[in-house]
Amino acid sequence: TYGLSAGRVQSVALRLICEREEEINKFLATEYWSIVGEFFTTKSESFFAKLFRIHGKELIVPEKETLIENERKGISEKYISIANKEIAYKYLHDIPSHKYFISDIQKKESRRQPLPPFITSTLQQEAASKLRFSAKKTMMFAQQLYEGIELGDEGTVGLITYMRTDSTRLSDDIVLELREYIFSNYGKEYLPSEPRIFKKKKTSQDAHEAIRPTMLKHTPKHIKKFLSKGQFALYELIWNRFVACQMNPAVLETTTVLVEGGPYIFKATDSVYTFPGFLQVYHDALEQEEKQSDDDPELTEKKIPDKIHTEQKVSLENLIPHQHFTKPPARYSESTLVKELESLGIGRPSTYASIVSTIQEREYVAQNERRLFPSVLGIDVNKILVHNFPDIFNVTFTAKMEEELDT
Repeated sequence: TYGLSAGRVQSVALRLICEREEEINKFLATEYWSIVGEFFTTKSESFFAKLFRIHGKELIVPEKETLIENERKGISEKYISIANKEIAYKYLHDIPSHKYFISDIQKKESRRQPLPPFITSTLQQEAASKLRFSAKKTMMFAQQLYEGIELGDEGTVGLITYMRTDSTRLSDDIVLELREYIFSNYGKEYLPSEPRIFKKKKTSQDAHEAIRPTMLKHTPKHIKKFLSKGQFALYELIWNRFVACQMNPAVLETTTVLVEGGPYIFKATDSVYTFPGFLQVYHDALEQEEKQSDDDPELTEKKIPDKIHTEQKVSLENLIPHQHFTKPPARYSESTLVKELESLGIGRPSTYASIVSTIQEREYVAQNERRLFPSVLGIDVNKILVHNFPDIFNVTFTAKMEEELDT
């Protein structure tokens, strides 16, 4: 057919999308249940906790592979799953017949370090999740910011460093300037004692610095009036990530409470930031995902009361069952596809946007609700390539070839 193409990296990208579609089509959902209890203290303060153990066995999501693997290792005895409504209702009937108390309270402090400044692929991924930009759109705005924007009396100014880079390196001068900026705008508690240096990836060519603002005097707020809506959104994202990368970590205190009664143990977890650190400037997409990951809505509602202690009696007032089904692997979005190609060592930061665009322009792949689906044509092209050139369009071969090209 006229106009079809099969580039080395492009074809691996298509293969990943087709193989993911096969996995989804073969996937068989498994039913499982979770049970959430609402407990009250004697002071009538309530909190939610999730059924966590039954007769010493931990409740898990029944991923078939995990269970098979565990049986092989002989440790399936440690886990249990509530497989259907009948079993769930048997527990719902028995749980209220026991008296409950707080058996354990644990507090743990953890630190969340800021992410490195952007490279091409991470900028595309984050702009996709936060701004809903396609890889192509991100690179278009980045190109405009790099080439220069008319800033009134200042004339045309290039606002960001080169946007095709795989290095997280920052120049010593800009880091020094940034440290002064953090100190004067946020205070000394936000400034680490030493500048933060990010590890270089083995495959990084390191020809250019990370993507960062060229001058700290051009704050997003200060130049907003000169930028289009899209340019501003991307510039602000680059600015915030750059500032955050040299700030102190955020400090998180996690409280875990176990509620015990008869053979049942319920668990409640609550996390609070005791110091915002870099999150004062930049909330990464990962955090948004964590917030949305719980399937039991009650657990995000009520926090653990402050003044509870071990051995304290609590009363169970309410039980909420939830039916769930295991989910198939998610289809790739543009940003998760870029992330996957990058983690496999395939392609270059400069080519990701065009690869993702090409497979859509060739109509091998269609996008629906920001997810990538292979078309009938795409599936056929992939079958032909994999069948006739199994080595060339093999993920490992392509990654190894890239490695050799770099040396």
